[in-house]
Amino acid sequence: MTRRLIMAKHAGFCFGVKRAVNAISEALENNNDAQNSNVWTIGLPIHNPQEVARLQAMGLKVANNADEIPDGAKIFIRAHGESLNVIESLKARNIEVVDMTCPFVKKAQDMAAELSQKDYHVVLLGDKNHPEIKGIKGHCKSEDSVQVIAGAGEIENINQHQKIALISQTTQQEKNLSEVAGLLVKKCFELHVCNTICRATTERQNAVRELVKNNVDGVILIGGKASANTAKLQDIILKSGKPVLWVEDVKELREKISWLDEIAKTACCQNLIGIAAGASTPEWLIIDIINVVDAVTRGFDS
Repeated sequence: MTRRLIMAKHAGFCFGVKRAVNAISEALENNNDAQNSNVWTIGLPIHNPQEVARLQAMGLKVANNADEIPDGAKIFIRAHGESLNVIESLKARNIEVVDMTCPFVKKAQDMAAELSQKDYHVVLLGDKNHPEIKGIKGHCKSEDSVQVIAGAGEIENINQHQKIALISQTTQQEKNLSEVAGLLVKKCFELHVCNTICRATTERQNAVRELVKNNVDGVILIGGKASANTAKLQDIILKSGKPVLWVEDVKELREKISWLDEIAKTACCQNLIGIAAGASTPEWLIIDIINVVDAVTRGFDS
């Protein structure tokens, strides 16, 4: 049965991730011996295991923490950013630090630093275990001056303060930010709200909303399972009532290809499949998956 594919208007690498990956790739290309490469990151440079594997094959070394970085090395601060203490400790050891923090994340870091110094109690909206949130938190003046909440359900954990600053993880949905802001205003005399959600995140979320309005039978979502922004895209698709198949690579897609036959059995089947991808998904991986799906569906609308 012939099925058509339709691609979300915005998908794949955002500016910040593309900028960081290109810089790391260029440094590795200029290093002739991958085995003796001295190019490092702390933590995975991107939440996409396939792209990380490509970079590691070129010679990238990934450390779990700053202590593992050898003196004299070159380290790329990933797009998610890093805390001030870590960056300063690296520079003190004669390590070349190349800061590739996403400009949107950098803005959030700067706002957190500035407002905490002005005695605002900083509330970060996001995942407390995400490296971006850890990095932003590490720019505040002290542990006591900042608090992380996952959403409106944790507002009760915030005490009364004279001044509160709300800063969002860049991958949050604006609806969540607005909801939390509306509740936080009851917790303080002065509320300073920073809309630090990045434009690329909003574009991809809006593109997926438009995609599910196109009578698609379901959406194949491409991205790493640890990608926060891809998880948000899945939430949007599921809330629309459309089926979604979230896959990381071609291997996983082939294992779950029967999903296409299952949704074809639905009464409202339009033979139209949507394709979306998170901001940490490389173009080469999107193309690989489209080629496999296209072999099955025999048709593609851009």
